[in-house]
Amino acid sequence: MTGMKFIVAIAFLAILASLGSALVFMMRNGRSGQAKSGHMVKALGLRVGVSIVLFICILIGWHFGYIQPTGIAAGQ
Repeated sequence: MTGMKFIVAIAFLAILASLGSALVFMMRNGRSGQAKSGHMVKALGLRVGVSIVLFICILIGWHFGYIQPTGIAAGQ
């Protein structure tokens, strides 16, 4: 169980880092007036890819019982 939490935390940090780097590229290109946004597009594409992989891994972990639902029961 702890391993799955670690993997999810690392993936979440990777998503945040990708968003941060896209922000840096956007601000850098915005101030200099350059139209080059290839780095920003790559960083945002990486974020989307990591998010999709994380979502699929969570679904697979839930399906095989590695992740157990907790919290308030449905309908209460």
